[in-house]
Amino acid sequence: MSQAKDGDSVRIHYTGTLDDGTLFDTSRQREPLEFTLGSGMVIPGFEKAALGMSVGQSKKFTIPCAEAYGEHNAELIYVVDRAELPEGVEPAPGMALEAQGPDGQPFRLNVTAVDEGTVTLDANHPLAGQDLTFEIELMAIG
Repeated sequence: MSQAKDGDSVRIHYTGTLDDGTLFDTSRQREPLEFTLGSGMVIPGFEKAALGMSVGQSKKFTIPCAEAYGEHNAELIYVVDRAELPEGVEPAPGMALEAQGPDGQPFRLNVTAVDEGTVTLDANHPLAGQDLTFEIELMAIG
């Protein structure tokens, strides 16, 4: 039976949970995730776990935050005047906003706090600082 190796296109069903058991994502109600091993399309720890698997094989593993979305970076938290937000945007904690970086690339900001004059925005990935546990099943190679 062949094993997944660098350069192979693979299809994987996955379920991801946090340390406390909270489900953060799953492919089980949709098509499996498809990516090429070695291409950097998924977080490094996920790709590393898929290497060497055979079709039909399942595995459960935990990816430390350093191999997932990194540590939470306090330098990526910004407090801005409400007037700096686009007209008509009524910010609320938990809301996601999109901004444009200096290179023109869009990036996501999460609203973490709102008061009368300011809004606190967090540019960290929502899963930064979290160890991630995955249960994966290799559905296909090639």
